Amino acid sequence: MAVICWFRRVLRLDDHPALCAAAAEGEVIPLVILDPEEARDHPASAQRQALSLPRLQAALHRHHSRLIVRRGAPAGVLEQIARQTGATQIHATEGFPFASDHGLAAAAQRGGARLVLHPLADLAGRGALTTQQGGIYKVFTPYWRALRASQIADPLPVPRLSSPADWPDSEDADGKDPDWPEARAAMRRGWPVVAGHVEPGEDRALQRLHDFLDGPVADYATHRDQPWRDAGTSGLSDALAVGEISPRRIWQVAGDARRDGRPGVEDFLRELGWREFARELFHDAPEMGRTCWREEWQDFPWRRDNAAAEDWRRAATGVPMVDAGLRELFVTGRMHNRVRMIAASYLTKHLLTDWRVGLDWFARTLTDWDPASNAMNWQWVAGCGPDAAPYFRVFNPDTQAEKFDAAGRYRDHWLKASAAGAQEFARAAPLSWKIDLARPPAPAISLAQGRARALTAYEEFKP
Repeated sequence: MAVICWFRRVLRLDDHPALCAAAAEGEVIPLVILDPEEARDHPASAQRQALSLPRLQAALHRHHSRLIVRRGAPAGVLEQIARQTGATQIHATEGFPFASDHGLAAAAQRGGARLVLHPLADLAGRGALTTQQGGIYKVFTPYWRALRASQIADPLPVPRLSSPADWPDSEDADGKDPDWPEARAAMRRGWPVVAGHVEPGEDRALQRLHDFLDGPVADYATHRDQPWRDAGTSGLSDALAVGEISPRRIWQVAGDARRDGRPGVEDFLRELGWREFARELFHDAPEMGRTCWREEWQDFPWRRDNAAAEDWRRAATGVPMVDAGLRELFVTGRMHNRVRMIAASYLTKHLLTDWRVGLDWFARTLTDWDPASNAMNWQWVAGCGPDAAPYFRVFNPDTQAEKFDAAGRYRDHWLKASAAGAQEFARAAPLSWKIDLARPPAPAISLAQGRARALTAYEEFKP
């Protein structure tokens, strides 16, 4: 009996509840769907997923299976492949927080199959941790204490896979650079540059975790804020986002390292808890991606998209730390976490631009895009979100640069005309941006003026 397992942003065999359930039911047909709508809205993330497919295909081959790749709207693909294969069940991970599950069950049923959705392999189920009053935690520190004291489920092993006698047709998943045409078009000429900074695959993600825990984690508490350090963080954010490694596997491996007495592990696990906290809040308030979490902020007079915001997107603000971060984002698909806070604060406070403008740009350009983390982090910086930074806290990008990039190594790499990072940015940026590396732009507003303007706006608004 044929059973389909839809690898829905879970591009791994390890700790994959839907795959384990499918393997227990019959002959498994692993499926990946390349959705043009996702590629249009989140092109960098979409291409990051596509780049993982050859590694997933190779992993399945080692288990005497193969990957079926189809393009199109998920509902239509599920109906079509169920009818073609005669599959009686389709197992998949629930869409939260990435996509809606609406209409999928009916589509599968039209094809003759039953859709079975499984929870994400997160550290805790949604709503599993509650306060004494019975509600969800809305402040991180008590949430973290509750999560830390809870029993985290062990990750699931790779199941034994049996294969059907006949395989359905598939797009190619063996190429070195799998193409998601809609995503590539949306990124224009940037993807070939970004691809050089991606290390895809479940096996590589697990190796990065072990390498990090074998040494660099010891200095994580201090090194994580220094953007010029290559090994200051685990580098697993994009692997987590596309499901090449599960939070439960990270928790287990890191927990073993913590019990061995390795310093820094607790700080690392706390950041994994912050990701979990974002998902809990997003599940409770999915409108958080478009609406201020604190209702009193709904009428704050942020500026909508504007010319200064376009300069911000193009890394042309004239503020070195901000521009370096935006260039890193456009070239690598990621941005160092400390620099994300600096860049976000500059946009929402010095430029008084709506946080949703920045959120949308990150959603397009991040290979590690996660809607829950993206929404909560932008609202945290803007001051309108849960457990947010004080609204009157305005990062000074120059002061931050002196503190975390004292020797200028990070800024030089991305801003110095002859540096490799700056050269890559010039190659990746659209031609219409007319990048001139030799002529740094002038700031639209001084840091002192921007800060004063923001504080005046806050005082008049009085949230």
